[in-house]
Amino acid sequence: MENEHNNCRCEEHEHEHHHEHGHEHGHEHGHEHGHEHEHHHENEHHHENECHCHEHEHHHEHEHHHEHHHHHHDEGENRLPKILIALGLLIGAVIVEKKTDWTTWQYLLLYLIPYLVVGWDTLKEAAEGLLHGDALSEDFLMSIATLGALAIGFLPGAETQFPEAVFVMLFFQVGEWFEEKAEGNSRRSIAHLLAIRPDSAHVEREGNLLTVHPDEVLPGETILIQPGEKVPLDGVVLEGESSLDTVALTGESVPRSIGPGEDVLSGCVNLSGVLKVKTTKAFGESTASKILDLVENAAESKSRSESFITRFARIYTPIVVALAVLLAIIPSLVTGDWATWIYRGLLFLVVSCPCALVISVPLTFFGGLGSASRKGILVKGSNFMDKLADVKTLVFDKTGTLTEGVFEVTAIHPEVIDQQELLHLAAHVERHSTHPIAMALLKAYPDEHDDCTVEGIVETAGQGIRAIVNGRKIAVGNSLLMEAEGAAWRPCHHEGTLVHVAIDGEYAGHIVISDRIKADSKAAVAALQQSGVRDIVMLTGDQESVAASVAKQLGISNFHAGLLPAQKLAEVEKLLPSGTLAFAGDGINDAPVLTRADIGIAMGALGSDAAIEAADVVLMDDKPSKIAQAIGIARRTLRIASQNICFAIGIKVLVLILATLGLATMWMAVFADVGVTVLAVLNAMRALR
Repeated sequence: MENEHNNCRCEEHEHEHHHEHGHEHGHEHGHEHGHEHEHHHENEHHHENECHCHEHEHHHEHEHHHEHHHHHHDEGENRLPKILIALGLLIGAVIVEKKTDWTTWQYLLLYLIPYLVVGWDTLKEAAEGLLHGDALSEDFLMSIATLGALAIGFLPGAETQFPEAVFVMLFFQVGEWFEEKAEGNSRRSIAHLLAIRPDSAHVEREGNLLTVHPDEVLPGETILIQPGEKVPLDGVVLEGESSLDTVALTGESVPRSIGPGEDVLSGCVNLSGVLKVKTTKAFGESTASKILDLVENAAESKSRSESFITRFARIYTPIVVALAVLLAIIPSLVTGDWATWIYRGLLFLVVSCPCALVISVPLTFFGGLGSASRKGILVKGSNFMDKLADVKTLVFDKTGTLTEGVFEVTAIHPEVIDQQELLHLAAHVERHSTHPIAMALLKAYPDEHDDCTVEGIVETAGQGIRAIVNGRKIAVGNSLLMEAEGAAWRPCHHEGTLVHVAIDGEYAGHIVISDRIKADSKAAVAALQQSGVRDIVMLTGDQESVAASVAKQLGISNFHAGLLPAQKLAEVEKLLPSGTLAFAGDGINDAPVLTRADIGIAMGALGSDAAIEAADVVLMDDKPSKIAQAIGIARRTLRIASQNICFAIGIKVLVLILATLGLATMWMAVFADVGVTVLAVLNAMRALR
């Protein structure tokens, strides 16, 4: 239970509808009286300095290769001109060779010009790699293979391979250029999110309006947001009405209208009116910063396929290099035909380079993560893509996930006092709670300013609240609380959540509060059943009749009602052995269950810190239908990754066999390496769409 309390937030304006209410009334809002959820976020400078530093690294297991991308970023821009110049020089050299009768050395010098134009950077990277102890980078393999091909013409009885050597290096650079373009596109798909980071805020200080960096604005200060500007920090509207474009956060294209007293979230764009906003969080804690943190760190958690490729490359490359050396030396010693076998060994080296896998598989996952984030689905890492694709059981929390979580009083049934008095007592006892049910009671009885004194408020999680009102002992809560008070409560024929009231241990009546089902909940359940999710289960703290009614409308056959938070956790534990389990909740009191499930999905998590912390997948709006979309994206991403693995390994093994048998040429070797890489990268790009 303690766990439950500590995982919660209680800011006054913090998405009040995000609380699954307990058993009938369920009062799980024991925690809502001020247990501020602590948040250990790095300060914003970490953000500023590191916001781009993860974007490249994960693409290359060969560290050296990734270094080469970091330190020679300008190379990427120069790569295409170098390729075109070298291609022109290579064609010129071939024409010169056809029309002249020079010595082998003269032809070598002729071909070295295009070779060095296109290959100098690769040779430099290979040398640096050797110095750093990374001898088996793809740059090194390419350098050895091409330098070997240039040298082979000087062996007795061997034909020169100068044009082939230059062409291998040229084509390797074409592959690198393709990879950079693909990586750039993937990063741009995620960079649209980086565009939500605001770079200035207009803050009111001592009667003046100053423009400062958002991280200089403190919580509680007043900022002004003009039409067309990004909202720099989370806050509450003091003055003004407008509509907000939330597409960058939620993927939703319909603007949301906003007015005084409502929350605004950083990263939205203010479309129409001028807004005066009181900030509630520091820049580093704001929604935009948190989302960027998630996106930037997502690619660091590797999927099963990526981990397999890393291990594969680590074992495969040394074995292949050793085989190439043996293939060059042993038959040469036996037959004395060094030229033929060294050539075959070089072919073996070119073919064996694992770059098609090392590049295309992480790129596929990066594309999948980007594609999901564009739709307002933030997946916290490639490893969760594996789990999403494999979901067998999906457990839904009811309130705030499948239903709106917006409650209203629909009936009042007093026993010993009149309706108004019953509502008055319940609202008074509940007035300090931010629980959605408490909010419904306060909305129904807004007249708070009378001469009631409320003292000694004691809250029992999962039951309700006791207090002394004008000297009388009032208990407001569910049937468990009534039983504890010894009050003989009565059931009700109305659908909804019952809030019972007892005065000095005597039953005084009950109030019925109802919730609405979300517009797309039914479609979401149908889409999940179609996508092959075996079991769909609904858990709720609400009473059996309410749960049964909701389950029936949505087509869910398996549900459990009247659960306390600890009991929800126990239900999830029971279901875990039956296959990969995803839990979708609205995140505030669901944090323990989100953490325990194989994959936790936080719904409508804008503004819910506990959810963003605990969940593995964060849906930026309130639509349960996004879950089926997320599963679809994950399955497609995994399908593309496995196509790339099978295609690359298949082609390479085939050409390696041909190279050993002497049936492969340098051109085939180049296709088996660079051609396969280019095709795999192009296939990986499909994950973005």
